[in-house]
Amino acid sequence: MRRRVILFGPVSALLGGVIARAAQARAPTLPVIGYLGSETPERVASRLEAFRGGLAEAGFAEGRNVAMAFRWADGRYEQLPALAKELAASGIAVLVAPGGAPVVLAARAATETIPIVYEMGGDPVALGVVDDLARPRGNLTGVSSLSVEVSNKRLEYMRELFPMTAALAVAVNPSSPTAGSQLAGLQASAGSLGLQLHVLEARREDEFETLFAAPRRLGVPGLVFTSDPYFAYRSAHLATLANRHGLPAITQSRDFPNAGGLMSYGGDFTQTHRQAGLYAGRLLRGEKPRDLPVQLVTKVELFANVGAATRLGVTLPPSILSSADVVIE
Repeated sequence: MRRRVILFGPVSALLGGVIARAAQARAPTLPVIGYLGSETPERVASRLEAFRGGLAEAGFAEGRNVAMAFRWADGRYEQLPALAKELAASGIAVLVAPGGAPVVLAARAATETIPIVYEMGGDPVALGVVDDLARPRGNLTGVSSLSVEVSNKRLEYMRELFPMTAALAVAVNPSSPTAGSQLAGLQASAGSLGLQLHVLEARREDEFETLFAAPRRLGVPGLVFTSDPYFAYRSAHLATLANRHGLPAITQSRDFPNAGGLMSYGGDFTQTHRQAGLYAGRLLRGEKPRDLPVQLVTKVELFANVGAATRLGVTLPPSILSSADVVIE
């Protein structure tokens, strides 16, 4: 004769809790990628999509065999060090630092042991991020583009648009670690072009209106943006202001002409973020940062918006149109 025991009340609940905890203990724990974002999820949506594409190429999908922990600074660079330390203390397997020098410098200061993958537009050796591109050593590796190095070329394109002008305006974020080097390069290029530069600063979005009003007051016909993630992630706002003020401008991000601005010239952020995702996956599989050379994405793209030129009352010269990777009608 078999005896069946039926448990009721507290005993049943207790046993159920024990079984649930036992099942959780047997369930595999997913490795966690810490993602240090300088902005908000909405502003980085296209970059994050590219990152996830690279992660998938390495065989990882969020929620299936990897988890992600996010921290967002909402454009306030001063918050990045604390957010990086918070991620580093949370038990993550890899720390991802995309979106420029402020992010990677905060990540590097937060940990010397957790593998870090960065994505940035400047020279990582010049900024002291790594000692050597081929053998990064330490716990960092990543991807760099030429966005910072080609600020001078943006000045040249604006000069082609206004060949008779004696002066142009340059927009810079003084809180950027690369601001000084970019300005030095731009001043040198301006000297060779016979141009005077009016340097305009903006570190907050509420300063953009004044930024776009200044060139007309100074009597200069165009505005050249230095490379900075804060500007790039606010391309739609910059395009709106450029059209409102009737001011031809060129930035680093294709998002600017795609949103109605005149021109952009800079690195391909889709490639750099995808490569960062691929490297994050390789680190999850056990490879070491020192064995992954820093990748240099050398593709630089010129976007030109003919419709914006018409609205602004300027004509894009054939030299720009023939050089453009994408012409937006």
